[in-house]
Amino acid sequence: MAKITAEALGIEPVGKLLIKQAVPASIGILVMSLNILIDSIFVGNWIGSIAIAAINVVLPVSFFIAALGMSIGVGGSSIISRALGANNKEKALKTFGNQITLSLIFMVSLVVLGLVFVDEIIPKFGGKGDIFEPAKIYYTIILYGVPILGFAMMGNTVIRAEGKPKFAMTAMIIPTVGNLLMDYLFINVMDMGMHGAAWATTGSYLACFLYIFWFFSSKNSELKISFRHLGLQKEIVSEIASLGGVTLARQAVVSITYLLMNNILFDLGQEGLVAVYAIIGRMLMFALFPVFGVTQGFLPIAGYNYGAQHYPRVRESINTAIKYAAILATLVFIGLMIFPAEITTLFLSNNPNLAPKELALNQYVLSHTAEPMRWVFAATPIIALQLIGAAYFQAVGKAIPALLLTLSRQGFFFIPLILILPKFYGELGVWISFPIADILATIVTGYFLNREVRTKLITPTN
Repeated sequence: MAKITAEALGIEPVGKLLIKQAVPASIGILVMSLNILIDSIFVGNWIGSIAIAAINVVLPVSFFIAALGMSIGVGGSSIISRALGANNKEKALKTFGNQITLSLIFMVSLVVLGLVFVDEIIPKFGGKGDIFEPAKIYYTIILYGVPILGFAMMGNTVIRAEGKPKFAMTAMIIPTVGNLLMDYLFINVMDMGMHGAAWATTGSYLACFLYIFWFFSSKNSELKISFRHLGLQKEIVSEIASLGGVTLARQAVVSITYLLMNNILFDLGQEGLVAVYAIIGRMLMFALFPVFGVTQGFLPIAGYNYGAQHYPRVRESINTAIKYAAILATLVFIGLMIFPAEITTLFLSNNPNLAPKELALNQYVLSHTAEPMRWVFAATPIIALQLIGAAYFQAVGKAIPALLLTLSRQGFFFIPLILILPKFYGELGVWISFPIADILATIVTGYFLNREVRTKLITPTN
């Protein structure tokens, strides 16, 4: 593997560089998304539809705590990219050390709280009726591994900030392969049910963490910290918090969205609609992997060149990233519009010996998923502008606009829509909220991004 240095972010042609950064990111996200997707298929076929719904209830809780690691990672990585671009190695090292300390403090604290209030948290997120018991099993075991996942997610963003996308990709592949192998062993061979699904996922987190720990201990990393870098510094912590708060706020809104959706859909269709949303949620994580990959590849390029004041390259990276992401989003849209029923059947067991209640639930899910899936992805071709626009402000260290644009889709538009439209249109009101929110958020993001490019990225100094 050829060694890639951070300086390459400011030298290589933008189109080639974006592909070099985005392809490994896309592959890594694809593999992680396949992990979630195939994990859900295994669970649906080997345990049942109720198990898929149970995992969907737990995901926002564990994801929110894990998102602490990602938010600390993304916030610090923005600083690291700009520091490396400005040739300030010491600031990059101090930032990385502060990221490690913050991750330890916050994630362990929240995991303890999550375990103490387990019986109160699960019903709040829609874990009611037959969903509660399997959700509690999965939640309790998963929570033990969330701090490890948080450290791994933090470290992965720092690897990308160093300009090492292939190592970041490998870090995402390892837990996926491990999880799928352990799923087969624990669920299918050892018949451990929900316990097996949870332990397989937790074991995969540990595998990812060990690889990232090796990377930073090896000669491949340029960031060799010492104990003096671990001491928290107010200025660095403040900047990490302001920039990482964007990611954390986004995940907090996602968790609130899951809470509302699971409860609204349970009231409208009991366990069946919660299972429908669980399948669609997996596709939201999986189908858009190439678009998210372009966004991840764009971040270090924009951050480095902004720090080096190479403004023409920043503008070029914005335009190129939007173009690539829009093409990929359109291809995803076409596939999902054509094959929603076929996709749904992948998650459902075809075992004729299932209990009558499980068979009835499968039939309900199969007949109720295709139309909602089309509505949810109806505005997919235009989301590239929304994602790249919000990512730009985060990459260049502008926390307030990054936060507002990141929250615009779900916080400002989607949540109000799902609280209002179902009162008038029932279940349809839930599903049409998705494309309406996407359209409104894209319009707002396009306006602010265009204004930024015209007023701030006009004077190249290098």
